[in-house]
Amino acid sequence: MHTVELLFDAALEAGVRDAWARLQAAGLRSLAAHGHPTNRPHLTLVTTGRLDRLPTLSLPVPVSLGPAVMLGRTLARAVDDGPELRKLHDLVWQSVEPSNPLHSPGRWMPHVSLALRVPATQVSPALDLLRDLAPAHGQLVAARSYDTESRITVDL
Repeated sequence: MHTVELLFDAALEAGVRDAWARLQAAGLRSLAAHGHPTNRPHLTLVTTGRLDRLPTLSLPVPVSLGPAVMLGRTLARAVDDGPELRKLHDLVWQSVEPSNPLHSPGRWMPHVSLALRVPATQVSPALDLLRDLAPAHGQLVAARSYDTESRITVDL
């Protein structure tokens, strides 16, 4: 399986990494602890079995990061799906053979993950810790794909 992911500009990426570090310093679940070399803040558009029909992605795209939220057991920072991002998502969705219906237009919840598999006992402390996150504005500047079998990324 392959993902189609968008990468944040340097300032937004640094802000996400700062949130990871704050969580880790407080002894809470955090992607700062994920040591794989591909671990990088990103926004997933779709997952697919094949990338051969993926169109050229028109970047950069403006983006805004909102508050910390829980999506199931994932602690994330909400991403505002402005018209340019929504248009790009729709284009990618229509071009590939998507494998996850949660990424379908109308259901897709754009976000950048801060921590995965958060225990119930850590939800309130984590949200309290990140309550002061101010909205952040920047751009999605690059695209990549992560291959879940080989565990490598490829620039798109």
